[in-house]
Formats: sequence, structure tokens, C-alpha cells
Amino acid sequence: MLSCSCALSSSPSISKFISDHSLLSLLETQCANMRDLRQLHSQLIKTGLARDHVAVSRVLAFCATSPHGDLNYAARLFSHHQNSNAFMYDTLIRGFSKSSTPHLALSLFLDMLRSPTQPVSLTFPSLFVACSHLGHAHAGAQLHTMVLKLGLTSDPYICNSMLSMYANCGHISESLQLFDECASLDVVSWNSMITGLAKNGQVDKARCLFDNMPVRNLVSWGAMIGGYARAGRNKDALHLFYQMQEARINPNANILVSLLGACASLAALEQGEWIHHYIERNKFELNPIVLTAIIDMYCKSGSIKKALEVFDKSPTKGLPSWNSLILGLAMHGHFEEATQLFSRLQSSSLKPDNVTFLNILTACNHSGMVDEAMHYFSLMINDYSIEPGIEHYGCMVDLLGRAGLLEEAEKLIQMMPVEPDPAIWGSLLSAGRFHRNVDIARRAGREVLQLDDLDTGGYVLLSNTYAEAGETSNAIKTRVKMKEQKVRKEPGCSMIEIDGLTYEFVAGGMMHPQAKEVYEILEGLASQLRREYHEDISSINMQE
Repeated sequence: MLSCSCALSSSPSISKFISDHSLLSLLETQCANMRDLRQLHSQLIKTGLARDHVAVSRVLAFCATSPHGDLNYAARLFSHHQNSNAFMYDTLIRGFSKSSTPHLALSLFLDMLRSPTQPVSLTFPSLFVACSHLGHAHAGAQLHTMVLKLGLTSDPYICNSMLSMYANCGHISESLQLFDECASLDVVSWNSMITGLAKNGQVDKARCLFDNMPVRNLVSWGAMIGGYARAGRNKDALHLFYQMQEARINPNANILVSLLGACASLAALEQGEWIHHYIERNKFELNPIVLTAIIDMYCKSGSIKKALEVFDKSPTKGLPSWNSLILGLAMHGHFEEATQLFSRLQSSSLKPDNVTFLNILTACNHSGMVDEAMHYFSLMINDYSIEPGIEHYGCMVDLLGRAGLLEEAEKLIQMMPVEPDPAIWGSLLSAGRFHRNVDIARRAGREVLQLDDLDTGGYVLLSNTYAEAGETSNAIKTRVKMKEQKVRKEPGCSMIEIDGLTYEFVAGGMMHPQAKEVYEILEGLASQLRREYHEDISSINMQE
């Protein structure tokens, strides 16, 4: 769709008007920022040209839609101009629809309906964008009705914006119905539908549409690969990327970020390294988003050394990159390196945020550093004025519980300004079981099941706690209640990469072709551990 400013300047009479007025010519060629615009606007006011519709429209367009504009200035300009035309309304509506206040686009449209100026076809796409950002499908449906009454359904731009609005608001059935009814579907229509289906978890339907597209573009591939990655279908995302390469289509940064996320989830280091090298070979801009994705991939794939190397070589690091590396160091037990990186961040031009503190608390948790965690928790509140969220409290409770400070952990839960969730009580329950404190485990377990009576881990931990404490009847009652609620424990799973292939193992699973050999090796390891454990116990007894 042509922008309104382009449509305006395409008229021969308008072009002549602009060329006849040197000030407006400067707006076209020399105006680069709001400072220039204000100077130009003041000259328009002095010459009286500011009362002209065309002149005001040009200034308004720059303020409302230019990356260097000022939407508030545009709104003030609009409010002071009498008899605004459709172009002015449409321009400001478009600006508001893409801003952090899209509801103002709808408010301005209501003002437009009460004015002598009536909406035109260019008015509606921006309104559907605003409804999409707000998640207001009901308001979008009302606009859809107006489009039908005005006979504008054949307009491809309006049709595509409606499709995207319904899909982004989660109204997939309405979106599909509109998709089937649209007379003029183009690649944007197909992409909107694929993106909407993928975002709402219907990736198989999205793939069916993708496979049946008459024409695909880069956005189509990106929508499908991103959809697979968001849905956790990481192998499918990588496989589709290989098909994309066979089609000789080069990815953009968004696709590469999705692929790096897929590799991180699969811990597929070899594929992740290949994508990193692809980025370097093709000289992609290593912006903060791409940099963070690379660091995250290396951290989750176990290559902390490589993550540090990428981080240190990058001249521009956003806060997410710092946060990702601190978490990676934390997850791999590198407490000292994580705290050193945190100190480097404090000395930089950036400030730690709530994610940074959660990650450094995680580092303390994994290394059992209670005093250090208390220090960072206090630092977050007192020095950086960051209010702890439930995740921060959960990390502290887990740390205290692991350290055997069960009473302190329970007291912290009771003092929390936010309501504890099942995960926090479950953490205390787990600690109570580990440290054989049946009373605290019982109280924590009761809270877990009151908040979520389908919590599998709560039932299993509480039952095992009772059994280990010799309270057989309570253990049986807990298991019986678990069966009554039809709760079953999901089997655990893990993945490992060997020679570029990722293998998934499920607890108790027999589907792997070498399952028999795997279990034989596991049994051999278990037997060896049992022998070494008994030898250690024997040596301790002899020393006593």
C-alpha cells in the first residue's frame, strides 16, 4: 500500500504547489529531524501558509509517520487546524495505530465520524492495526461491519489488515472464514493467515497453507520457521530451513534468531555453530538481538567458552546479551565468573534490570551462596529500586531450602508482598522432603494442592515424604487422592547431540533402536556406583 504522503505528492497539481513554495520543498528535501521541522513550521506560520490544507498535511505527515517525527506535536497541530480533511485524519490515525497508544487511533476515528469528514478506504487498515495491537476483536468486528456497508471488502489492503487483526486477536475461525471469502488474496493474505495460525498453536494448519501457497516470499518462510520455533517444534524449524536453502532463498535476521533459538532448545551445538558461521560469512549485522541469540545458543548447548568469546568480541552489547551470559554462567556453575560479569555490567553505561538480578540470584542458588544472594537481593531493592517479583522470591526460597534453612524459607514466603504460587510452595516441599522435615513438608504440600489440585509433583513429593518418614497411611492417602484426581506423572526426557544428530531419551522409553544396549550400559554404571558407594561406607566404618 502506498503511504498517504506518497499518494498526496503523486498528484500533479500538488507537486506544482509544493514546487512553487520553497518552504515546502525544503520539507521534502532538507527536513531531517524535529528541530528542522519546528523551524520550517514557524516560517509557514509567518508567511500565512500554515493555514493551507496542503502545507499542514505535509507537516502533519512528517510529525506523525516519520521515524524522526513527534506524534504529540502532530496531535497538537491537528487540534489547532480547523476543517481537517480525510488525509489529516488518516495520517494521525496511522501514527497512533503504530504507537504505544493505539487506543487514540480509535478515539480519533470516532471524532472523525462526528465531523463533516467521512472515512475513506485508506482510513480502515490503520484502525485494524490498532485493534490488533489492543486485542480488541469486538471493535475490529464493528469496523468489519462498516467496511461491508461501505462496499470496501474488495480492497486488498483492508482485507489483509482484517485478516491479521482477527488472527492476532486469536479469532482464528473468523480469520479463516474471511480468508476463504476474500476475492483478491495475495502473498500478504497468505502470510497473515500462516502467522496467525502459528501464533495460536495451529502449526500443522499453518504448514498446510504454507505448502499450498501459489507464491512464497521471505516473510512466508520466516512466519513458518518462527511458528515452529515458538511451538517447540525445533526439529521441524531446522528441517524447513534446510528446504529454504535448497530453494536458494537467503534468510533474514529474524529467521536466523528463530533458528538459533531452535538450536538452543535442542542443545544442537553443531547446527548452532553452522548458523553462527553463516551469519559471519554473509556479514549480517550483529545487532543486540542476534548477538543475544548466539550467546544463548552457545550457553544452552554447553559451550560457555565460545559464548564468552562471542560476547567479548562484540563492540555493542545490549542488556539482554549481558543477562543471557550471566544466566549461562549461572546454569553451568561458574559463580565467580557470573559475579565478575555482573560487576563489569555495573561499571558500564547500562544498569542491571529485574532479569539481571534474577540471573545473578540463580548463580548464587546453583552454587549455594546464601550470603551473596542476600547481598544481591538487598542491592536490587535498596540501590536500584527494583521491586522483587515472584521469580526473585522463588529463587531465594529455593536457595534457603537447599541450604537447610527451612524456617527462614517459610518465613520469607509468609512475608512476600505477592501471593506465592504452587512452584514456590513446591520448592519448600522438596526441601522439606530432602532435609526430612515432615512438618514443613506437610504444610507446603497442603498449600501446593490447595492452589493446584492437579499438581503431579506435589502429590509425588508429599507421598514420598510421608513414606520416608514412616507415615505409610498418609502416603497411601496421598496416592489414592492422586488417582481420584486422575493425575499421572509425565515421564522425564533428555536430549544429547552426537555427530550433528540430536537424540531424545524418555524415562522408561523403549522406542530407541538401541534401547537394549542403552539400558545395559545404565545398569552397568548403576552397579559400579553401588560398589563404590559400599566401598566408601566400609572405609568410613573402618576409620571409626
